[in-house]
Amino acid sequence: MAFTGTWQVYHEENLDEYLKELGAPEIITKMRGKVKPVFVIEQDGENFTFTIKTPAFTKVQKFSIGKETEFTTVDGRKYKCTIRVEDGKLIAENEKFTSVREIQGDEMIEGPSGNHTTINTAKHSNE
Repeated sequence: MAFTGTWQVYHEENLDEYLKELGAPEIITKMRGKVKPVFVIEQDGENFTFTIKTPAFTKVQKFSIGKETEFTTVDGRKYKCTIRVEDGKLIAENEKFTSVREIQGDEMIEGPSGNHTTINTAKHSNE
C-alpha cells in the first residue's frame, strides 16, 4: 500500500454535515472548516501510525489492520473502529460511519462517510 507519507488536504466536500452527524461540537466544526490538515501516515506491516496536524493541534492515532481500536476525537470523545484493507483501500467502520481511503495517482481520497457523502482530497507532500 502506498499510504505512507505526508499528505496535505486541499479539498473537502460536505465536511460540516459529516462532523455534525458525528456529534462534533459547533466550535470544532467551525474551526475544522477553516483549516486544511496535514496527515502523516507511517506503516510497519499491519500496524499504522496516523498523525493529524493543524495549527491548533497534533493528534496521533495508532491502529492495526483487522483489530478494533479505540480512537479519541479532537474534543475528547472516544469511539471504537475496525480498519481493514480491501482492494488496496483502507476501510474504517463502526456503527456510525464507513470511511474509505484510497490512493489515486499522487492524491489520497477519503469518502463516503455516514449518511453524508464527505470527500476529502489530499496531495502527497514532501514536508
